[in-house]
Amino acid sequence: MPAAVDPSLLQPLSARSIVLSLLLGAHPPQMHVRHLLLASEQFGVSESALRVALTRMASAGELERNDGVYRLNARLLERQRRQDEAISSRTVPWNGDWEQVVVMASGRTAADRAQLRTDLTRLRLAELREGVWMRPANLDRPWPDDLAQLARFTVRPAGGASDLAATLWDLPSWAATGRALLTHFVDAADPLVRLTAAAAMVHHLTSDPVLPAELLPAEWPGGELRETYAAYQTEVIALADSFRGA
Repeated sequence: MPAAVDPSLLQPLSARSIVLSLLLGAHPPQMHVRHLLLASEQFGVSESALRVALTRMASAGELERNDGVYRLNARLLERQRRQDEAISSRTVPWNGDWEQVVVMASGRTAADRAQLRTDLTRLRLAELREGVWMRPANLDRPWPDDLAQLARFTVRPAGGASDLAATLWDLPSWAATGRALLTHFVDAADPLVRLTAAAAMVHHLTSDPVLPAELLPAEWPGGELRETYAAYQTEVIALADSFRGA
C-alpha cells in the first residue's frame, strides 16, 4: 500500500493559487477575465472571490492587465519556465561522468548563500559537503551566466556511483511521496482535489534529481508523474480553450 501523502502538500488551493495554476499551465500564459471566471467556477471559486484575487494580484504586480486580459509578470514567467523544465527534464546519454561545482567565494552574506543554494538546487545539483555540489552529467540544460565565483569540473568518483547518488538524495522518500501523489490524483473525482494533487505533483517534480536509469531504485515514479501531469495539463488547457471560444 502506498504511503499517505503529507497533508502539507495538499492544502486547499486559494483563488489566487487556482489563477496561478491556470495561467502557469497556459501557453501563452494569459486569459481574459471572463474566461478565468468560467474556468475558475469549475473549481468552486465564486466570481467575487476571483475578482478580489485578480485585483490583489494585479496590485502586487504578479499579473499584468490589458483590455481585460491577465498575464503573468516576468518573475512568474520564470517560474513557468522552471515548471516546464521540471516536466520535460531533457537528458543526454550518461557516460559515467559527474558534474562537480565548488564554491570559491568566501565572506558572502547569509542571503547570498541562501540564493546560491537555491540556484544550485534548481540546477538539480546536490551538496556533498559544504561548498561542494555534484550530480551525474546527464542533463541537457544551459548553465546560467550570472553564477560567478564557482569552479566547475567533470569528474568520475572512485567509489560506486549508486552509493554516491544515495548519499546525495533521499531517493526512497522521494519515490514514496511520488507514488502517494499519483494514487491520490487517480482516486480523486472532485475537480478541485484533482487540481490540488496536480499542483503538488508538479511541485514534487521540481525536486526530482533526474538521475540516469542505472542509478534509480526500482519502480521509480518520475516518468509516470510527468506523463500524468502532462495529460492533466492538456485537459486543463482544453478546458481553458473551450471558454476562450465561449
